[in-house]
Amino acid sequence: MAPQSPTPADSTYDLVVRSQRVLVDGTFRPAAVVVRNGTIHAIADIAAPFSAVADVTLPDSQVLLPGIVDTHVHVNEPGRTDWEGFASATRAAAAGGVTTIIDMPLNSIPPTTTPEALALKRTAAARQATVDVGFWGGAIPSSLGHLRELHDAGVFGFKAFLSPSGVDEFPHLSTEQLHLALAELAEFDGLLIVHAEDPAVLAEHENAGGVGYSDFVASRPESSELQAIEHLIEGLRMTGARAHILHLSAASALPAIRAAKADGLRLTVETCPHYLSFAAEGIPDGATQYKCCPPIRDERNRVALWQALLSGDIDLIASDHSPSTRELKLAHGGDFGLAWGGISGLEVSLAAVWTAAHDQQISLEAVSEWMSGSTSRLAALPQKGSLAAGADADFIAFAPDETFTVLADHLEHKNKLTAFEGSDLRGVVHTTWLAGAAVFSRDEAPLVSTLSGRLLTPRSTPSPV
Repeated sequence: MAPQSPTPADSTYDLVVRSQRVLVDGTFRPAAVVVRNGTIHAIADIAAPFSAVADVTLPDSQVLLPGIVDTHVHVNEPGRTDWEGFASATRAAAAGGVTTIIDMPLNSIPPTTTPEALALKRTAAARQATVDVGFWGGAIPSSLGHLRELHDAGVFGFKAFLSPSGVDEFPHLSTEQLHLALAELAEFDGLLIVHAEDPAVLAEHENAGGVGYSDFVASRPESSELQAIEHLIEGLRMTGARAHILHLSAASALPAIRAAKADGLRLTVETCPHYLSFAAEGIPDGATQYKCCPPIRDERNRVALWQALLSGDIDLIASDHSPSTRELKLAHGGDFGLAWGGISGLEVSLAAVWTAAHDQQISLEAVSEWMSGSTSRLAALPQKGSLAAGADADFIAFAPDETFTVLADHLEHKNKLTAFEGSDLRGVVHTTWLAGAAVFSRDEAPLVSTLSGRLLTPRSTPSPV
């Protein structure tokens, strides 16, 4: 895209950010990003004259990227705010270059399964958010037949578990109920996002738990994901609905996914930073900070997930930030059967993915597309995920060649525990702007205290991811 003609120099703008490497239309080039009233007014020549309240030139070591849009974050407030909350989660997001999060409907009490519960979520977030926040709704047995009401109240779609969720207030759907939910959502083109593990397969492989990581993986085999995904695909064929598979870890499900997409089914898929960064062979026994469901599998799976991203079989990457208290995670002597399952990684997700991608000579442009562009399209947020005139002025100054060691005590999320503890990562976020306002600065000051986050609703039916 050619640079836009600069507006007259006597016009005053809120912000101009100039960089030798600005990611525009999938390519880095020198440019000036011009902001007025929270929106990108123009992408101009790097030296174009503008009168602005703030005119920032990034050092050559930093690039300008669209803000990360993380569509899979468990904030847990209200009800389990000792696990995480909107204040701490959105501070962590800003520090990691994440300018938009979409909050999951469970682990809070009440879960977001009614318009009334959504209103409670919005009230809690409104007074605390540093970044923009949207909300998924929940599809549980008792909410079937009432999903349109929650859709009209402003959720981005509906999460369903096909196996027990781990919390009693968010029960899973049977296969029959899954198909009923898809048929109901097809009536108004709603989106179902699915935790795909099959309870019958899990029951067949249940074991006594214990400290052995290999025993934990064996209790949640790849076949549990494949079976659940096949039930989902069957439902899509029956109903014509839209669905998204959350946190894929099993490479054996990729042929079924590929075939479903080739048949024109409206199916998208994500994986997560921890599946792309770690492999079962490197996880010590008793290291329950690595427990998540589905589990981190072997190196073969990790490589296959990267290949599936490159081929388009997997569409996007989201953090699945799912924290708990230290006690729930660590208090059982390393017993994987008893520890809470979830990875806290929101703040380091961009760096973790970029580190693993760089090791495989995968470009930063591709990482940005998977974590900003594709996620924005999934969530029907066309104003997010790109640097273009008319888009929200959400962007980050990122130093792709700087490195750091993850220290959990220095992270912003509430409970200072993460599977990424001690990891040497590549890529440092120096500044995060939301609607043209700095909400995080590593160089000038600590985290900015001004709460700038807005509450979001979908703009339109998503285009293909």
